[in-house]
Amino acid sequence: MNIKVNFISTSIRVLNYLLSFIYFFIKLIPTKRGKILFLSRQSDKIPLDFVLLKNRIKQMDSSASVVVICSRVGHSAKESFLFFVQMIRSMYHLATSRVCIIDSYWPAVSMLKHKKNLKIIQIWHSIGKMKKSGYQSLDKKSGRKSQYAMLLKMHDNYDYFIGGAEIFNKYYCEAFRISEDKILNYGLPRIDYLIETEKQNRARFYNEFPELKDKKVVLYAPTFRRNMKSGWENILNADISSDIAVIIKNHPGQCTHKAAETSHIRYMDDWETIDLISACDYLITDYSSIAFEAAVLRKKTFFWIYDYEQYMENSGINIDLKKELSHNVFKNIDELMAAIENDDYSTAQQEKFIRKYLLDDIGHSTDKIAGLAVRLAESKENNNEVYNNGRWQGRTVEEPSWNIKTFGGDRRRKADMQDNKTSAKGDSAGYGNHSNVS
Repeated sequence: MNIKVNFISTSIRVLNYLLSFIYFFIKLIPTKRGKILFLSRQSDKIPLDFVLLKNRIKQMDSSASVVVICSRVGHSAKESFLFFVQMIRSMYHLATSRVCIIDSYWPAVSMLKHKKNLKIIQIWHSIGKMKKSGYQSLDKKSGRKSQYAMLLKMHDNYDYFIGGAEIFNKYYCEAFRISEDKILNYGLPRIDYLIETEKQNRARFYNEFPELKDKKVVLYAPTFRRNMKSGWENILNADISSDIAVIIKNHPGQCTHKAAETSHIRYMDDWETIDLISACDYLITDYSSIAFEAAVLRKKTFFWIYDYEQYMENSGINIDLKKELSHNVFKNIDELMAAIENDDYSTAQQEKFIRKYLLDDIGHSTDKIAGLAVRLAESKENNNEVYNNGRWQGRTVEEPSWNIKTFGGDRRRKADMQDNKTSAKGDSAGYGNHSNVS
């Protein structure tokens, strides 16, 4: 084991020296004012949050230059090589951009020394901090080795961190090793999308599956379990009432097999998880931040925590689900299904959960983040700006002139999903499935 650890550590050091040497010369290329770079290793497709931000940025500033690079890190040698190629490409754009927006760890962002006028915005990929990650879970079975984290400079170089409700700030600071003054509690664009498209996605779902109109539609979306065996298959043998239809959407990063569909169980690969949130009547999850997304639409959410003790030991969570949502938490799947059949759900506990863990002001996330990116990209001297919890400190910066409206009810605007050209591997025109990535 020590030989393997030493080999990997040496490889990381060599990679760091190599990338730093290359980047030193790339940084001689002039920075382009107004250029904004998006980077993601969550998928080869552009994430929904990036689609919404990119389109809003172009609406705010048609002259903005936007580049998107998405490359999923795989396990094979070929996939690793392709990601390395994309990372080298990203270095050129990091050297020539004013703003970089990322939704996960990107090695070149954290390992390298950048120009002072580059501002890095980490939007992460969840609207809350349900489970522990990053520096919170170092050296745990599902976490990273501390030796590798230090060598990879995990989560270094962030100028701004986009978070959910302020109650999570303590956990953001612990997980990403950042100071609280870097956190902007804006939420993610997907919140806006959920609110705007709920009715149309629910109508589209039942137009496609009219046979489910008289059933209780249950979405099952578990979290990603790193170095842990998932027990999701137990739902296949659950005692499910004839008036219940279960849709299974496993985490996109989890390697799972599919059992045959039954009269009660379905898989819907051509539907994005975030759109199924609108369509479902109930959500079953475990430690996933999809619970916060479902809470935005007040979907009745049950927590199936069959491996609670093991998960707490191997990773850990930041919320005491058993205490805060005791009536809606189950270890036994048959008992959970019986609760759905009888509509035995504590709305009072859910409302308390919503008040505590969701942003008070929702529906403006896209405008706030896009506005920040545009201001930083166009600023003449953005290296002297400090942004503290949504308030500019130091010199005065004018608020954007565009209107920020409250979404809800029948006031909808269609998200422009057509302008999705990316620099991603494969140049996919779709968007990635990131509803239950955490």
